[in-house]
Amino acid sequence: MKAGKKSNRSTAGDPIPLSRGRRWFFRIALLALPFVFLTAAEVCLRLAGYGYNPSFFRRVQIGGADYFVQNEDFGLSFFPKSMVRTTGPLRFPVHKAPGTFRIFILGESAAMGDPAESVAPDRYLEMLLREKYPERKFEVVNTAVTAIDSHVILPIARECAERDGDLWIVYMGNNEMVGPYGAATVFGRQAPSLPFTRLVTASQKLRIGQWLAALGRRRSGQSKEGAAWGGMEMFLNNQVPPASPMRETVYRNFQKNLDDIVRAGVRSGATVLLNTVGVNLRDCPPFAALPRAGLSPGQRAEFELFLTNCRQAVVERKWDAADGAFAQAAHLDDQRADLQYLRGEYFLARTNFTQARTHFQLACDCDALPFRADSRVNAAIRGEPERAKSDRLMLCDAAEALASGSATGICGNETFFEHVHFDFDARYRLARAWADQISKLFPPSTNAWISQAECERQIGLSPWNRSQVIHFMVERMELPPLSAQANNEQRKGALESRIKSELAAADHDRAVQTRIDFEKYAAQRPDDFSLRENYAIFLELSGDIPAAEAQWERFRDLAPQDPLGDFEAGRLSIPLQRYAEAETMLRRTLAIRSSRTDGWIELGNALAMQKKYTEALDAFATALKQDSHDAQTYLRRAKVLGHLSRHAEAVASYRAGLALRPADALIHHELALELAAAEENEAAGPEFQQAAQLNADNIAFRYDYGTWLLRQQQWLGAKHEFEAVLKLDPNNARAQNHIAWLQSKLSANH
Repeated sequence: MKAGKKSNRSTAGDPIPLSRGRRWFFRIALLALPFVFLTAAEVCLRLAGYGYNPSFFRRVQIGGADYFVQNEDFGLSFFPKSMVRTTGPLRFPVHKAPGTFRIFILGESAAMGDPAESVAPDRYLEMLLREKYPERKFEVVNTAVTAIDSHVILPIARECAERDGDLWIVYMGNNEMVGPYGAATVFGRQAPSLPFTRLVTASQKLRIGQWLAALGRRRSGQSKEGAAWGGMEMFLNNQVPPASPMRETVYRNFQKNLDDIVRAGVRSGATVLLNTVGVNLRDCPPFAALPRAGLSPGQRAEFELFLTNCRQAVVERKWDAADGAFAQAAHLDDQRADLQYLRGEYFLARTNFTQARTHFQLACDCDALPFRADSRVNAAIRGEPERAKSDRLMLCDAAEALASGSATGICGNETFFEHVHFDFDARYRLARAWADQISKLFPPSTNAWISQAECERQIGLSPWNRSQVIHFMVERMELPPLSAQANNEQRKGALESRIKSELAAADHDRAVQTRIDFEKYAAQRPDDFSLRENYAIFLELSGDIPAAEAQWERFRDLAPQDPLGDFEAGRLSIPLQRYAEAETMLRRTLAIRSSRTDGWIELGNALAMQKKYTEALDAFATALKQDSHDAQTYLRRAKVLGHLSRHAEAVASYRAGLALRPADALIHHELALELAAAEENEAAGPEFQQAAQLNADNIAFRYDYGTWLLRQQQWLGAKHEFEAVLKLDPNNARAQNHIAWLQSKLSANH
């Protein structure tokens, strides 16, 4: 190479410089690499069938027509699989017919109509609107779900925005502290920031996000696939002090979620009817009360003394003494929920309803187990019209409309079954408040609003149906934290008296007329699956099991995506001795919703009746894995084990059931029979005796105990039991024969 001339080639080992274009290409490739990886992972997970559909609605064909129905998997984005909450059965056409007015209901269990969705307030509303405006067609779609809050309602609302709704009715706020991301939640992280909740919710739309969430639950020990839904009792250890900063986070999150829900509705072209939330203030004591932080042990003891003095003074109606005690207690801790509730009772006794309401509200606001919407939640709702500034937003002061049904102007047991769930009168009252607001959207009509009685006739709320709903509430009142409230026995007794009153009206003539009414409205509304549900319940409770089973099959045909129809039809097929059909329907139930514990129990029963004992045991094992506190499942499992001659296991299962329900006469009796069959007569005796004492009106229990005493040559005791049998059944030939023999024996001995 000639000196002084540069070469265009690099020397050996020197890097070849990249052009500017190539450098940008590699930079972009590096930036895109994570997205490429995530996309590839997402595609692989979907191809492998991993994950679930996170949408609230899904599209199906029913009877050759396209409908949107509920998606059973939607709740997996917010709840563990075994605790997933779902809406009630719903369906509406994909293509809205001309002239149809479509209404979406958004909210939690109160809006859902718990404990009976088929007689929810929206059902009353639908009947009111149908009769007021017969020329219009109304579609009411209830999307409310138990245990959810505004974090869950927001994605539901965004899907409703794409479904051509004309009106949204929003009734929410009771679960903000206990629902997903609430301060007292049991479903994951408590009171996180809103960006975190939005990010997690958005990530669940992707399969890789679902995988990462499942991985996080496993690593944190929150993945308990066998744990079943435990109701309000699950929250007992998650009490929140009144001054907790987490409450403020929840209020901020609620405000933003509320804004976005209203905005989604307004932008969709729908009118939004936003409601304040009513709760039981007067007759629902706080579920828990926590002392103010910073009180010394001595101050806490002093407070308890003052609180005791307050109670005594109120009971004795010594108002001056009560005033002094209240002042002393409040000076130490004015945020104690139980103090504020007692103060409310004091003013109520003195007929100062304004002050009573103020203090009952403070008790609600300070409740350490906050299952009720408080004043901060309602203040946010009342302020929404000013923030939204839209003529498509209407405010319904439902809290005041509900309170109007009380002589004191304070909601209590006349409005709610317990803390937030509506009694029947309140359902109509709320529906009327909605209907009055909705009427502003239509030209005036000369038709009057139909009465509550007519509404209930049309939706199928007969005395039989009422008694069942109230019975469900009695069962709920027997569980914590409701069972721990000071007035629980009084409230439960009032509900039990109502059941007796309803059943007293359920005579033969009423049954005939009720059946005629059901047939009439079923002919008018052949696609009304909620009416079919109520009809089936009435038929079962009035004694026509085959007709009830037929109505459940019709329900299933109208809402095949929902497990309820197959479950109920399958359950009723067992007493009809159609065991194979029952098995088929119950397996379909569990294919739709595997977390349905009662489905596994009934499947076990159907299998056992077909002598498929091993499969029955598997079904009962799954049920017990989901809910290990059901004594009846242990009973059923024990009977199957007995059929397999697995005596020791059967006895252990019976005793496990008795550990949960020591006063269950049936389990004592079945255990006694198992012990007697194994010739363990000495152990069987006390169980026979317990069964007979716990249920003295049961003929079989008294007879079997008498038989055991007879075999033990305890003549007088046996005679006493057989005489008791004859009092219950004077024509019982076996008892008569035993008594005749015993009298002869005793005479001979004498």
